[in-house]
Amino acid sequence: MVLARLEVLGKGEGECVAVERPDGTSPVLIICEHASRVLPASFGTLGLSEEALNSHIAWDPGALAVARGMSEALDATLVHQRFSRLIYDCNRPPESAGAMPEKSEVYDIPGNAGLSAAEKTARTEALYIPFHDAIRALIRERQARGQETVIVTVHSFTPVFHGKTRAVEVGVLHDDDTRLADAMLAAAGETTHYRVERNEPYGPLDGVTHTLILHGLSNGLRNVMIEVRNDLIADPAGQGVMASYLTRLLQQSLDA
Repeated sequence: MVLARLEVLGKGEGECVAVERPDGTSPVLIICEHASRVLPASFGTLGLSEEALNSHIAWDPGALAVARGMSEALDATLVHQRFSRLIYDCNRPPESAGAMPEKSEVYDIPGNAGLSAAEKTARTEALYIPFHDAIRALIRERQARGQETVIVTVHSFTPVFHGKTRAVEVGVLHDDDTRLADAMLAAAGETTHYRVERNEPYGPLDGVTHTLILHGLSNGLRNVMIEVRNDLIADPAGQGVMASYLTRLLQQSLDA
């Protein structure tokens, strides 16, 4: 049994949140909650195999590269989490069982089993709170200088989930505010590059719109969550093509 630790980040591991292009001129603020598969040193491997630690349960493969491509093309600020979703999934509130899951897909996660209230609080304070506080601070700074903010979160998903093949290639997800999603879906419908669908392969009922609610809906800001099937962004070439495609969709949608 691997024991969870109260100490989450060591002194040499740096901040949990990274901000790139903090002075970006675009209205778009890109957020990548599942950017990294890195585990803090004190957690070892959480009792998981190398296969599991490299899989989608630990991070969203390709998502950060796509987000960075979009950030560069748009001159948009990018915020991303530097540590694995296995320690804390920053797209889930602390009360959610998915925030620190004991099982993900087919994998049991020994290092997350039976966490105490103190251990959960330590992870929340080390990873979740600083991450979202950084986003709040950026939004306040942008408001203070009169810069519009549009929240765009970037994720990836597996082609096969619990044995079921997913035909959707790009998901455009939203909660109650459909403004940006509607515009993106309309723009996507003008081309046949990818199979693009609304609220697929996940939707609000799956609890995936937490960041959108926290920073978009609560502030009256346009917002959208983008999900990309990860076999399409498994290498730099695919990542670049997808970043360009999504950048075009966003630009058309913002203009509309």
